[in-house]
Formats: sequence, structure tokens, C-alpha cells
Amino acid sequence: MSIQYRVLSLLRDLGPLSRAQLSDELEVARPRLLAELEALIAAGKVLEAGRATSRGGRPSTLVQLDPDIRFAAVDLGASSIDIEITDGGLNPIASYAEAADIRKGPRAVLDRVNELLNTMANQAGCTRFNSIGIGLPGPVSFKEGISVSPPIMPGWDRFPVRNTLTRAHGCPVVVDNDVNVMALGERYAGVAKAVDNLLFVKIGSGIGCGVQVHGQIYRGSEGSAGDIGHIQVEPEGPACSCGRTGCLEAFFGGVALARDATAAARSGQSPALAERLAAEGALTAVDVGECAAGGDVTCVNLIRDGGHRVGQVLATLVSFINPSMIVIGGGVSGLGHLLLAEIRSVVYKGSLPLATGNLQIVLSELGPRAGVAGAALLASELDFGNHL
Repeated sequence: MSIQYRVLSLLRDLGPLSRAQLSDELEVARPRLLAELEALIAAGKVLEAGRATSRGGRPSTLVQLDPDIRFAAVDLGASSIDIEITDGGLNPIASYAEAADIRKGPRAVLDRVNELLNTMANQAGCTRFNSIGIGLPGPVSFKEGISVSPPIMPGWDRFPVRNTLTRAHGCPVVVDNDVNVMALGERYAGVAKAVDNLLFVKIGSGIGCGVQVHGQIYRGSEGSAGDIGHIQVEPEGPACSCGRTGCLEAFFGGVALARDATAAARSGQSPALAERLAAEGALTAVDVGECAAGGDVTCVNLIRDGGHRVGQVLATLVSFINPSMIVIGGGVSGLGHLLLAEIRSVVYKGSLPLATGNLQIVLSELGPRAGVAGAALLASELDFGNHL
């Protein structure tokens, strides 16, 4: 990687540094470093920031990222939009979240994203974005910046997401699968900080998995690596949104839980769910979790059954990938330790001791911020010259 990229990344991650500190960290000859810093100053990426503490002799001058650098981070879910604007150090300056329906199609959803970005930029006094990172809830061709045959996103197939946002905001844009973005966020700023071999499992409306190997996202040859929600676990199982039957997310996830909870309410299996259905008209995973916490046996079993199926798939991945940590995130992870305990039990029993001896399985620390944290990181990598 270039010296300029390494300088910018250090200033992003560590804050202002002296020239001497940068030279030590990068192990680059001082004259070469000074030449690269001059180029970055001329490009408006860094500026001088006062004197550093003396290490003997004349004090060195601190350098920092330009405080006017702004990145936009967008996390699109099946039913939500989350946006953050950050400075160069990825510190949030403005944030906003609202409910949305990805099925309305790319033009309606991206028009709303553009509207929100413009409003938030104006409120934050931001005149332009250096770059934008966005995560989409479906398979993404990372190189092309488009979604490809996404099961739950009608109208999005091969829609030019990257080009649309670039035209609207006049800056570079990077597009990735939402769970890859969440995995990046959790490793950069969450519970998986500095974990090189990681599985991030998002359990939301559906289920996906971000795979990091040696600190790098593994996307596969076409960008569809980690799409574990469409691993078939029972050939004769329920119909899935992808058109097949018996996929993991046809059994578990937000949509499946709502379906099974509604069936349990209507059949009389769960009086607690029946009462909520009568009062609210519809049920969600939140209702299942709250009723389970209240001791409803049917809801406890729904969570355990789902956790068991997720655990079975993850046990296979653990034997294959041998990660050092699995992080469980997404909206349904709010079911908490009942779900986590079932997943842990199945994974630890279903994989060999060598693979599980030091394996941690934990809940996301960033929660709903994982996506925007990862999208901001991707945006910074693009702006700093990492050829993604």
C-alpha cells in the first residue's frame, strides 16, 4: 500500500501525530515521509496542527487530517435506512434512522437517501462529501457497485446504485453487501476490534454472514460469499424468498418468526401472542422476544429452534473457516442471550475441539451502528486511496 494511504489511515485511527511519530510508525526515511506529507497537504488531505511534545531538540510539528473531511455512511436494510455523516476520524457528526421498505424499488429508496443526505449535510454545515459508503441487503457485485438478483429487493437487479449516488453527490461511492459492511464496522470499532478471522452473522429479516480472513473481507469470485441464509437445511421445508424451499432464513429470521408467531397465536398455542395479535393486528420478532422473557413456552421454543438451526450451519462454517470469533448482530439478535446460548451450545457440540477451543461467540457491541460504522470505514478507505 502507498505511503500516503498509510499516513492517512494512521491519522484516522490515532489522531494527530508528529512527523517523527509517523516516521517511526511507518518505518519510512524522514525525507521520503516529508515529501509525501507535502503532497497530502497540497491535496487538502492533511494540515499542520501545532507543536508536538519535544523528544529532545526542536519540537516536531503535529499533522492531522483536514477537519473538513466528511464521509457519508448509509446502511439500507429490508425495512430501514440508517445514515451517519462522520469526520475524517470516523467520529459521527450527524446521524438519522427511519423505517423504510426496500421493496419500493431503487428509485424511490435512493431518492429518499439523497434527500436525507442533503438535509443532514446542510444541518451539519457540510458543503461536500469526500466519499460515500453504502450497504445493501442482498448480493452485491462489489466491483460494479450494483446489486445482483437480490431475493427481497424487486427492481434492484443490476440497478446502477454507485453511479446514481455519484451523480447526485459528485463524489466517489463504494457499495457492498450490508453484512460485509457490518463485519467491517464491528472489527474496526466494536467487540471484534483487531480480530483477523471473524464471522459476523446478521439475523434480521433474513440471515447473512460477513467473512473476514486475515483481516480482509472475503467476498468470493462474484461477491456472494457468506450468503448463508440460502443454505438449504431441509429440502421439504417452507418456501423461501429466493424461490427454493427449506433455506435457513425460511425457518428463522424476522420474517419467519413473524409468520410462526402469527400461526401460534391463531392456533391457540400461545395465549400471550394471541393477545398481542388481537391488540396490534400483526406480530414481530420483538413480540416473540418479549413474550419469551415473560415465560411463554411457545416463544421460548421458537427462539431455541431458530438458534439451533443457525448453530448447525455455523458449526459447519467453523469447521471450514476456523474463525477466532463469531459475532451475532442484526435486529433479531435483540432476542439476546436465549438465542445466543442455543447457538453457542450447537456450535461447540457440532465442531471439533481444535476449532472451538478458543472460539468466542458473542453479541454485537455496536448493535444498529455496525452498518454505518462499516460503511464510513469503506468510504474512508476509498478516499484515502485504497484500491478496494
